[in-house]
Amino acid sequence: MADPTAGARDTHPVHHARTAPDKPAYVMAGSGEIVTYAQLDRRANRGAQLFRHLGLARGDGIAVMMDNSPRYLEVVWAAERAGLYCTCLSSKLHPAEAEYIVRDGNCRLLIVDRGVAECARTLAGLLPDVARFACDGAVEGYEPYEAARDAMPSAPIADPSPGGIMLYSSGTTGRPKGVRHPLPEEPFGTNLSALVPLGQALYGFSPDMVYLSPAPLYHAAPLRWSMAVQQLGGTVVVMERFDPERALEYIERYRVTHAQWVPTHFVRMLKLPAEARRRHDLSSLRAVWHAAAPCPVPVKQAMIDWWGPIVHEYYAGTEGQGLHAISAAEWLVRPGSVGRNLISQTKICGEDGEELPVGAEGVVYFAGGAAYEYHNDPAKTAEAANRLGWTTLGDVGRLDAEGYLTLTDRKSFMIISGGVNIYPAEIENLLVTHPEVADVAVIGAPHEEMGEEVVAVVQPRDPGRAGAELAAELTAFARANLSHVKAPRRIDFRAELPRHDTGKLYKRLLRDEYWGRA
Repeated sequence: MADPTAGARDTHPVHHARTAPDKPAYVMAGSGEIVTYAQLDRRANRGAQLFRHLGLARGDGIAVMMDNSPRYLEVVWAAERAGLYCTCLSSKLHPAEAEYIVRDGNCRLLIVDRGVAECARTLAGLLPDVARFACDGAVEGYEPYEAARDAMPSAPIADPSPGGIMLYSSGTTGRPKGVRHPLPEEPFGTNLSALVPLGQALYGFSPDMVYLSPAPLYHAAPLRWSMAVQQLGGTVVVMERFDPERALEYIERYRVTHAQWVPTHFVRMLKLPAEARRRHDLSSLRAVWHAAAPCPVPVKQAMIDWWGPIVHEYYAGTEGQGLHAISAAEWLVRPGSVGRNLISQTKICGEDGEELPVGAEGVVYFAGGAAYEYHNDPAKTAEAANRLGWTTLGDVGRLDAEGYLTLTDRKSFMIISGGVNIYPAEIENLLVTHPEVADVAVIGAPHEEMGEEVVAVVQPRDPGRAGAELAAELTAFARANLSHVKAPRRIDFRAELPRHDTGKLYKRLLRDEYWGRA
């Protein structure tokens, strides 16, 4: 039988497995484990065979909940060639949070690693009807993935087709919502990630590049940039977990040429002693870029002063309907801007939905962007669009005469802490159920290192209980029901929260107060 992957173009790992089989597709930075393109291809083929053996067909979904494991990229590439939607879950989720996403995403298979064993054991009881496998060691209630994979043929499946990544974003009720794009229609191996030409044009992507991925792969940007690098045949260096000095060490050790960061990474590296910052040779770097959260102007300036004019930036959402980018040289002329839109048109609209003139501040909309929907939430999908079909992430900003966008507010008071999106409604909906809480508002307050920290402003049922004891009780309650990244880092008390007679909370007043103090 003819090889169904034989027509793969030179921008796909299948091609690189044939032309450069011994080249590292990725390296685990800490352990030094190398996975070559030939190994990645065989393992992804066997993974795809396993998925077909389990009855998964094009358009079905799987969920992956792992730390930065050596198995992560091979599992995602296996799903990609089987035409599946792959939903990547944070390894810090509470079991109930993970169960919701697996169920909502119609995921028929869950793959975990031993790093999330405690949560995974509870999930096994919550998901008895979902097939379950564990990587990198035994987890109770899960079959060993590597053994099941290796029992499969290493040949390509008979019906490969390109799959997709389905990640979860904010929900109007505090629940996250899956962002679902149509699967590519091109023949397998010819489908090109939009980040490949973007990376080539903006950051000089080439097959000889070495890309450092310092962030968790369950985030959209680290995963998608890593896969784009592998489409070109470059090497990805995956940090098992971020450490500021280790990051510098790995840049030197692996002669890293490219990397994507979040501003918190910059803050932590800049706080290293001067001697530690000078200790490592960073001359291999050609281009780095950051996203996920606003970068304070002084931090960005300090990074450019240190690394040179190679520190770039982009602004986009998981929804993918727009992408602004700005080079270091442009930013030095327009500090604070996130650049111009490269893939669609940006519109600034007023509260009435009408387009505003240049320089006016309003809601940021995108026209002509990629099609998407919020999975199982047609109301939210419709809510994100205006009467002209333009869509928004809910951010506020202004455009100058040359199309450069400056953001002035963030969508619905979403908190961005260390590059992680945290949605206050989910936390509020939990805390308000505590018997000692009369009312609560959760906001993001300034934090020097993380950018923002989660603060719960609580109106206690009994004002006499306001204090450290109740704060500790509420913190424990939150941590028992939410992932720690969402649990408030700080709890303050108020006799009354600022609400309108209609019940609407004036959260902006609270947020402005905390940011005004800073």
